[in-house]
Amino acid sequence: MDYKQQIAETIYSVLNEHLTLEDIYLLLEKPKHAEHGDVAFPAFQLAKVFRKNPAHIAQELAEDISSPLISKKQVVGPYINFFLNKESVSQGVLSEVVAEKGNYGHLSIGNGGNVPIDMSSPNIAKPMSMGHLRSTVIGNALSHILEKVDFKPIRINHLGDWGTQFGKLITAYKKWGNEEAVRAEPIKELLALYVKFHEVAENDPTLEDDGRLWFKKLEDGNEEAVELWKWFREESLKEFKKVYDRLNISFDSLSGEAFYNDKMDQVVDLLNEKELLTMDRGAYIVDLEKYDLNPALIKKSDGATLYMTRDLAAALYRKKNYDFAQSLYVVGQEQSNHFKQLIAVLKELGLDWSDDVHHIPFGLITKDGKKLSTRKGKVVLLEDVLNEASAQALKQIEDKNPNLPDKERVAEQVGVGAVVFHDLKNDRLNNFDFTIEEVVQFEGETGPYVQYTRARAMSILNKAGVTTVESANSLALTDDYSWEVVKLLHDYPHTIRRAYENFEPSIIAKHAITLAQAFNRFYANVRVLDAHPEKEARLALVSAVTDILKEDLRILGVESPDEM
Repeated sequence: MDYKQQIAETIYSVLNEHLTLEDIYLLLEKPKHAEHGDVAFPAFQLAKVFRKNPAHIAQELAEDISSPLISKKQVVGPYINFFLNKESVSQGVLSEVVAEKGNYGHLSIGNGGNVPIDMSSPNIAKPMSMGHLRSTVIGNALSHILEKVDFKPIRINHLGDWGTQFGKLITAYKKWGNEEAVRAEPIKELLALYVKFHEVAENDPTLEDDGRLWFKKLEDGNEEAVELWKWFREESLKEFKKVYDRLNISFDSLSGEAFYNDKMDQVVDLLNEKELLTMDRGAYIVDLEKYDLNPALIKKSDGATLYMTRDLAAALYRKKNYDFAQSLYVVGQEQSNHFKQLIAVLKELGLDWSDDVHHIPFGLITKDGKKLSTRKGKVVLLEDVLNEASAQALKQIEDKNPNLPDKERVAEQVGVGAVVFHDLKNDRLNNFDFTIEEVVQFEGETGPYVQYTRARAMSILNKAGVTTVESANSLALTDDYSWEVVKLLHDYPHTIRRAYENFEPSIIAKHAITLAQAFNRFYANVRVLDAHPEKEARLALVSAVTDILKEDLRILGVESPDEM
């Protein structure tokens, strides 16, 4: 039930096709203040048609509009403000949410089309830092949003598992490494070796030559180099999996950079065939001047291929194997120029699907206002942050509800969820500074606040002796507090659509916060469990809120404990 659509149809029937139905729908606004109604129609665009003052048009038009859905009309200057019939709308919205349960808000946009999502992509032999959090959780949330609108997401962890750093790491391991220490704590030891290499190399430049030599051996298939590389990769993946399991994230593909080693010659051949390669100072480039971009460097003067070559190979491989409807790259905004070049080269190759390739950029997480660096060992480990967040959540649970069953598991759900939610409530492109104390709060615009609100709603249903409301004689509600909740429930499909169209998980997080706040105002002012003609409808509202908050959190990758 889309009441905005019904209002548009009512206005359209009166206007006699002076505006299209779609135009009217797009013109409808949501007033900033509830006292100005639920939907507003501005008459400005009709001034040219009727050659009248928009305020006069609004007055005349309002007199001709009537619908059982509208309880009151109010003309303010050029605006017609519509007040909707609370009983009728709440009956329709709650009936729909109750009937569809977790499926409410599902939209048939994608027709089952494949959407590979390049996300997370840590470098092997290095720890997952807070810097990896954004790509990982934004990509995961987008995969859930895509599912909600009927696409089939394919989560790809394009691991950083190739490059000169592995020559350096092999050099460091052969000079200072210890097999038992690496097996005991792989990431910690490998990072320490990597940092030591750079410290020593500052005073001994020959070490860099050794690193390049070992990477050349790795590229040439030297048995010892390949065995060490495979071992570093396997041990790293085991460690990464521990973090991914805590975030409840899995991948459909772990094909990283190395996977495309044997696929890059095809890219160079294709570019040659299309006469796109030109030589510049010994290197091969694709000129992108007509796109107002720097040339795309395809092959260096020493014959080495680059990220661009590899990403072109990956794009071609993904189109061939997944026949995607769209292809997403969830990568920081500092790489925006690279992806503009990638898409431009695909266009130059005459591939019409280049328009379906999208870079999903995001801002930085900083710590105390400073960027994080792996090379110098200044890294905030993601696992340490999750541990600290869970410990803080447990402390607050023990203060508030010491007898809570299975409180360690709930603390993990709350702590990890708090870190994820804090990231996703920020607009994707914004930078933000991370402080753990701000994140794990049960009050304010936080994940624990939303989780706690849902747990509170669950406790109301438990007190009423119902776990969910299947049906009721009437789901009509009349009070102002429930009305604010009903409108947010009604808007949910529009929220999902906006989150998809903008590739913006923060739209879902903000909906969850706003719904939680509206529900808490409702609960503070309306006695749900008292005998009242609207008791069943009120319980249905509580049940609907538990369903939608759980779905909001699920989409974001956050769990919903029933008790807190």
